[in-house]
Amino acid sequence: MAREHAKKPNVKRLFSAGGVVYCVREGLMEIILCGMSEPILWCLPKGTPEKGETVQQTALREVREETGLEVEIESPLGNIDYWFDSPEDNTKCYKTVTFYLMAPNGGDILQHDFEFDIVQWFDIDKALTLASYSNEVDVLIRARKLISERMDQRFGHIDGS
Repeated sequence: MAREHAKKPNVKRLFSAGGVVYCVREGLMEIILCGMSEPILWCLPKGTPEKGETVQQTALREVREETGLEVEIESPLGNIDYWFDSPEDNTKCYKTVTFYLMAPNGGDILQHDFEFDIVQWFDIDKALTLASYSNEVDVLIRARKLISERMDQRFGHIDGS
């Protein structure tokens, strides 16, 4: 009996960029998550480059569109990589997303685009429990560490130690 060979999927390499938007209010670190109600999903704002955009330009545009906020990049947070399947064209996709730590300097979360049902500020610890993707949790942990170091430099240790 001849063994059938399944057609190997095509592999596509994809890139995106986004950010962890944060603020510090009354000594508490808050970040933005973008959410969907069906299915329930909480994630960081990110998206694909348009022709001619740099990675930073993509991150700024995507965060502005998905959150409604004008933001500025403060520092890089590194990349995440993951695989996913695109069954409609039998493609296996390998995606790299570059994230930046960002601070808001205008805009309004009520002006976010249609891609998400809700955009909301959360205490960083709550955001860590809500984030739907473990690789984005890793990005949030990196962001929390960087923000904490900046707060320590600016205000000294808050916990009194």
